Amino acid sequence: MQIKHILPVLLTICAPSVFAQQAKVPAKSVTPATQSVVVAKTTATPGAKNDSTASKSTLKSSTPLIAGNMAAGKDAKPDPKKGYDHVPLAGEKSYFGEKNEYVNDFVRKYLELHNRTLGSVQNNSTTPFSVIDDVLEKKKMPKELKYLAVIESALNHNAVSHAGAVGTWQLMETTARMMGLTVNRKGDERRDLYKSTTAATKYLELLYGQLNDWLLVIAAYNSGPTPVQKAIELTGSHNFWDIKEYLPKETQGHVLAFIATASIFENMSKFIELGSVPADFKFGKEEEPALLASNSSLSGTKELGAVAPKPVQPVKRPTFTDEEVKNMSMVRINEPVNLEITAFELGIDKKLLARWNSDYDLFVLKAYPTPFYNLRLPKDKLDIFLAKKDMLTKKSKSIASQNK
Repeated sequence: MQIKHILPVLLTICAPSVFAQQAKVPAKSVTPATQSVVVAKTTATPGAKNDSTASKSTLKSSTPLIAGNMAAGKDAKPDPKKGYDHVPLAGEKSYFGEKNEYVNDFVRKYLELHNRTLGSVQNNSTTPFSVIDDVLEKKKMPKELKYLAVIESALNHNAVSHAGAVGTWQLMETTARMMGLTVNRKGDERRDLYKSTTAATKYLELLYGQLNDWLLVIAAYNSGPTPVQKAIELTGSHNFWDIKEYLPKETQGHVLAFIATASIFENMSKFIELGSVPADFKFGKEEEPALLASNSSLSGTKELGAVAPKPVQPVKRPTFTDEEVKNMSMVRINEPVNLEITAFELGIDKKLLARWNSDYDLFVLKAYPTPFYNLRLPKDKLDIFLAKKDMLTKKSKSIASQNK
């Protein structure tokens, strides 16, 4: 399968790229902001990547911010003695903390749902990755940043969004020029892999100098710096998980897709062909080399004409105590409801609701195996939920439209 044919598929699982700052973060109000993650509603076509977060009308207002950042670029660069922090991957409990298992589960499901697309990218990545790695190495930047290009364009240097983002890194024209690229009728250097990578890494370097955290940088790369800065101001936190609900939904999905893609390619690439992560796989540094070795013969058996082993399906780990199961009920929903609003209206602990529905983000991302979701609620709240379901759906849609 050629890379241009998988671009539409990949772009339905991760949010469109952006360098212009259109996404608006809603002001904090009495009604809790959206917690769930979604992606762009539209689907890209080959050579015409959708970009729901950028438009000509927003470039004018965003340009001063980017220009201001450029002016402060020298001061914003990381301390050369300290260098860059590493890019966090699934399994790093020291970084993800209580979100560690959530991230691990998300990566498992992401691989199961998108292994064909990831496999196609993997088969066509040798040359582009070598070019990108060379630029990153020269700048002493983390090699994992190359996976941002995967979720931006599926490594397609001819990708073009309806808003005008072009190339492997989906650079908008204004930003491309600010980063030193030539964009005119005679030529467009955004299509040049080496030059566009140099420009994109320059922008990433600038964002890192301001935000000092790679997940925040990935968020700002997608939405522009303004929504991220506003979310930080609202929460007083520089932690992605703390500001996540205040970011545009496309941006939330973009960051999660980046974590999953980087983790899979770096630590689980041998499982892409399998289509799932073995149940006993240990994420992070605890992974067992023997487990990887046992699956490394897959390509060899394929070459010999043997039938590949059936993918090992992850075993569902018990998540709930007996007491929780006794007090739990499930109700089928066909449209997402905002978990923050639901918890607020029903008087439920929002942390409990989020833990009971840990796979809910996939449903909102439209990446769930079924078109419906069985929402888990305390039994004594079921009747209240059913009575307020229509209202909750309307409120959720209203907040979702504000957060696009």
